[in-house]
Amino acid sequence: MKRKTLFVFPLAVVAMRALSVVAFAQAPAPVYQQIATITLPGGLAGFDISWVDPGSQRFYLTDRTTTKGTGRIDVVDTQANKLLYTIPTSKSEIGFTGNTPAVTPGCTISGPNGVVAIPQLNQLYVGDGDSTVKVVDLGAKAIVAIIPTGGSCRADELAYDPLDHIVMITNPSEKPAPFVTFISTDTQSVLGRYTYPSTQVGLEQPLWNPKTKRFYMSVPATANTLGSVDIINPLTMLVEQSLTANCSPAGLVLTPSQHLMTSCGQVFDAATGNNLGVTAGASADELWYNPGDNYYYF
Repeated sequence: MKRKTLFVFPLAVVAMRALSVVAFAQAPAPVYQQIATITLPGGLAGFDISWVDPGSQRFYLTDRTTTKGTGRIDVVDTQANKLLYTIPTSKSEIGFTGNTPAVTPGCTISGPNGVVAIPQLNQLYVGDGDSTVKVVDLGAKAIVAIIPTGGSCRADELAYDPLDHIVMITNPSEKPAPFVTFISTDTQSVLGRYTYPSTQVGLEQPLWNPKTKRFYMSVPATANTLGSVDIINPLTMLVEQSLTANCSPAGLVLTPSQHLMTSCGQVFDAATGNNLGVTAGASADELWYNPGDNYYYF
């Protein structure tokens, strides 16, 4: 929901700094220009996470719109640069909570929030403000299942383990403590939950690492703790290791070389857990890694 500004950092620069190279020639910064404007029905008032499926070349945006009960997923064709449709496609269908005022301070109940595409199932899994995960069938362009996580505040960001067919999603604002929920995509049922200590405030972006067969999740710093990237076993549903950060991470991406970059610029080796350093000036909420040009986008 924050205003976002885009920064770009070459992966090569991060790697060189991690190896303590004192002097190097930095490649010229790429030049970007706007190529299109995509108009959405009613405009874009509030949004959260987006997801790109490179196979279908579709962009999915969790659009909270302006009012309660009208939240939706905007589906964009990235080749034609145009809006294809929104989900739900009509007011009579099941929708998302939309922009909903919080009843309890700190307990956000707006949505949709996080989104992840599962191409093998032709589905989206979406965290919503009523503490549910809504399953979208992309063929039907409709919500086909609602899975409660058991909280009172929004179900937020999520990641998918295609090996075990498990989605992990965060409830970052819950009291007395935030938690993550594990959901089977085979049965669309809750498998279990891991609850953090009550001193933890907030949870951020998780991702799946196919090499280590583990979830990795950004855990923000609190008044009493440093931030971390937690490594979670999807089968035991336990935190196996915490990689301590020197900043407060939110967004998180993984490169083919097993570099874990956080949105605060801290980078780790996912295979070993080693801290590879911090990129100065990198500070954001969300980020993306593009293998085509080998750049991080903050």
